[in-house]
Amino acid sequence: MASRQQEDFEEAVRTMIGHVGEDVTREGLLKTPERVFKAYEFMFGGYQEDPQAILNSAMFATSNDEMVLIKDIEFYSTCEHHLLPIIGRAHIAYIPDGKVVGLSKIPRVVDVFARRMQIQEQLTEQIADALMRSINPKGVAVVIQARHMCMEMRGVEKISSTTTSSALRGLFKRDEKTRMEFFSLINSHSGNRY
Repeated sequence: MASRQQEDFEEAVRTMIGHVGEDVTREGLLKTPERVFKAYEFMFGGYQEDPQAILNSAMFATSNDEMVLIKDIEFYSTCEHHLLPIIGRAHIAYIPDGKVVGLSKIPRVVDVFARRMQIQEQLTEQIADALMRSINPKGVAVVIQARHMCMEMRGVEKISSTTTSSALRGLFKRDEKTRMEFFSLINSHSGNRY
């Protein structure tokens, strides 16, 4: 049984389909409003999750004080201006200060923020700030490279253009050597696949 919220959502989708000139009673579109509702529940599930709780659930003491880097974290987000996809990769590093976080938690945090209506610049900042608050490391660096369908499918129609944004905290912002090591590592292309 659909909730009132779901019924309202599905009616809005039918209205939208009608506005673009389609027949909402056409066989292929009959279940589209329900499918869109379920897709949106998943795509915007980040509003229901707490990134701090995710990070805090797997924190471990360590003596390591060298950079921890996770490269090429794929994500899909939605542009808050046009509700069109943003498709990208995040590169995230931090320098521990007495504790590390389980590696799988960092991509999960990327997904939490990506599964909200976003602009790329804010997404980058949110990830960096969440890591700083939870892990309290000596520094955090986040670089995101993404394609924006609002640029490719409409407007300027610049196919395959990439937007890069960064957020640097602590040592990554203050220390040029640390910053350069991070950028060198994310720009290196290893032929090894594990």
